[in-house]
Parts: sequence; C-alpha cells; structure tokens
Amino acid sequence: MLSVRNLARRLAGLVASPGPPRPPPSPPRPPSTATFQQLDPSQPIEEETVPFYDPTAFYPVRIGEVFQSRYQVVGKLGYGAYSTVWLCHDLVGHRYVSVKVCSRNSIPVKRELAALEYLNRLPKTRHGGRPHVRTLLDQFVLTSATEEPSASSDPDSEPPATVPPQSFQCLVHKPMLMSIFALRAIFPDKKLPETLTKLVLIHVLTAVDYLHSEAKLIHTDINENNILLDLDDARTLEAFEEAERTNPLPRKDAGDRTVYLSRDFETEPENYGRPVLCDFGEARIGLPSKHTDLVQPDQYRAPEVILGAPWDEKVDIWTIGVMIWDMFENKNMFKPYGGPDNKRSDLYHLAHMVALLGPPPADLLQRSTMAELWRFFDAQGNWVGATRVPDDSLEQSESRLEGADKALFLAFVRKMVRWKPEERASAKELLGDAWLDNHLTVSGS
Repeated sequence: MLSVRNLARRLAGLVASPGPPRPPPSPPRPPSTATFQQLDPSQPIEEETVPFYDPTAFYPVRIGEVFQSRYQVVGKLGYGAYSTVWLCHDLVGHRYVSVKVCSRNSIPVKRELAALEYLNRLPKTRHGGRPHVRTLLDQFVLTSATEEPSASSDPDSEPPATVPPQSFQCLVHKPMLMSIFALRAIFPDKKLPETLTKLVLIHVLTAVDYLHSEAKLIHTDINENNILLDLDDARTLEAFEEAERTNPLPRKDAGDRTVYLSRDFETEPENYGRPVLCDFGEARIGLPSKHTDLVQPDQYRAPEVILGAPWDEKVDIWTIGVMIWDMFENKNMFKPYGGPDNKRSDLYHLAHMVALLGPPPADLLQRSTMAELWRFFDAQGNWVGATRVPDDSLEQSESRLEGADKALFLAFVRKMVRWKPEERASAKELLGDAWLDNHLTVSGS
C-alpha cells in the first residue's frame, strides 16, 4: 500500500536546496588619492589617435565610475576604432569583468551583440570548441549628454549647445590576458616557436569547428588581435587594481573628458590560459549560406571575396592559413600593397596570389562579379595585370623549417590556402593533419 508519509518524506528530500544566501553587493571602492602625471593636452593619445576620431562618439568613462549600479571602473585595458575596454569590479557578482564601451552608432557592435546573444541561446554542448569562444556575461546601454565644441573663444558668445543624450552599447566579458599578437612580441624575433604555433592553431581550429559545425556561424575576422589568452589568476587582477590605485598611469584632461593610458596585466607565463576566439563584430549567422559583401582585413582577404564571388564559412579557413605566416614567420603571406605610393590594391594582392598558388581556376573566375576582372585575368585564368607576378613561392617564403618538417608544414598550409573555397579543408579535417598531430613531440623549436 502506498504510504503517504513515506512518499512525502521522499519528495521532501528531492526538493532542491536553496544553497547559501548570496552575499549583499559590495560598496563602491573609495577613489584613489595618489598623484598622477598630467599629459600634454595637445598631444593625441590612445583612442584619439584613431583615424577620424570624434570625441563625442566615445563615452567619457571615468575611473571609479559605477555603471548600472554594479560595475565599478578599475582601470583601462585598451581601445580600438569603435570602443574602449575597462577592467571593472562587479559589485554584485563579486568578481572582475571587462566592459567594452562601444562608440555611439557603432555598426560592428550591433552585429557583435547579435552574434554573442545568438551563441548564448544555443543549447549546451559537449563540443570542445565552445570554451574557446568568448561568452557574453551581460550587456547594457549607457547614455551621455555632451556639448558641441564651441567655434569661438569670445566669452560673450553663445554657450555651446547640448547634444541630445547619446547611447553607448556596453558588452561585459570575462577578462582576458593578452592577444596572440602581443604574445608573439615577447619573443626576440617576434615569431612563435613551432610548438606554440601548433597549440594555438589546435585551440583556434577547435573553436572554428564549433562555430561552423554546431553554431552555424562565420567569424570573418580571425586574426592575431582577436585571439586572446584566458586569465584565471585572481591575483593578477587584484595586482592590476592595486597598481592603478597606488601608482595611477598618466592621463590627460581633454575638456569634457579624461583620456587615460591603458595598463597591461603583469603575470607569470604559468598563468597564461587557453586561446579564446573573440570579437564577433563581423560575424554572419546561418549556414549553409552564401554572401557577397566585403569582409576580412586586407592582407587576410580570401580570393572569392576580392573577386566579388559568393563566399561562405571557408573564408575563415583561408584566414587561418594566411595568419600562420604572421605567427610563425613574422611577415604577411601576401603583399596587397605596391606602386610608388605603396597603396593597397587588388592588383598587387592578386598578383602575389598567382605567384604562390598558380593561376586561378577558370570556373572560379566565372563566379566573379568584379566589373574589371579583365584587367587581371584572361578567360583561361592567365595573368594579364599591369604588374608582374612576383618571383616568390611558399617554399622560398618559409624560412624556419627544413626537410620533412617543412614539407609537412607546407602541405598543411596548402590545405587552407587554395583558390576555390570548396577545395579547402574543414576545421575538423585540419585538426587531424599530420603536422599538427606531432605537436607533443616537438620541443625547443
């Protein structure tokens, strides 16, 4: 017979424990009283050096400021063309976070927020690549009313007009240590050792396999600055805060705002975490799909993108293959610049592709929508451009390996750097390549 008492006892035991109560929010930290150097206000620094810089496009962050009654600004981590990045103390979550404060009307942040929220909505997965893709912890919007600069120094002139409140999208992430570009700069020749190159590529390819096979997302902007090393050492974050409190970096008074210098994390190599793929400001959601818009940095641009042909996730594979040359050789694989003014041109870029890869297949050229394709190739794919094809090859350009190691390495690269996107290997296929497979046996290289 069913015992109501026993059943009640059983169900009571299955009630989830509420766990320990969450500690109350921490109070904001008092401002630092340490002195700091004031920089010359006439000399541009940090985000002011970005081309076409507009101060009203950037939110005037102040160290010590609290966003959303939660995130207190500790110090500046960096800047870009469309954002500044700050280490903050999460007063509610009792942890450190990085907050990316984007410029107003930033088109990349709209696409990045959409991609990050899309990734957060995906079902949980056991795919090993998910931890190698940066996660969005929170997002919010700041508003700020600024003044239009006055064109007159006359004290009797009309006061500057107040601009309506502007919106600035903010993205909250786990703090990261440094980029692969910064890691490479640690080495005397700015070249990653072979072992590290392989390990970074394994992490990146695992992330890209997750994006392509499960998330159905194309990154389109993979480069050394968008691959960051994870950081799990709380002492490094605490040391950053203490250094900014006791020995603030120089800054400048720029009228309605303060422009701060960025501070680097200081930690030992044993605290360097796994590479994580970041910055989804150019991501495209949805596979299989074809696109025709212009993507990728100049030197990483895939041939189908240059030619105006439809492109898909294989642009990411091309980019990784080209990026290897930066990491391992400290030089660009392709040189898209030339002429007396050394300007960027498809002419020089395509000529160098022909040098390293041979002429393009005719059926790839038939997909092109480039109006002046005839200036570069004839109907059979032969080069007819106004500059000569450089005397170069991958064998000549690669200078660090010899013999069988060099042959394996170049075979690996050639699986990615191919004219036709459908002939490039997938990220999953590349992870099984013989050159990567022997990474544990390589030492001291």
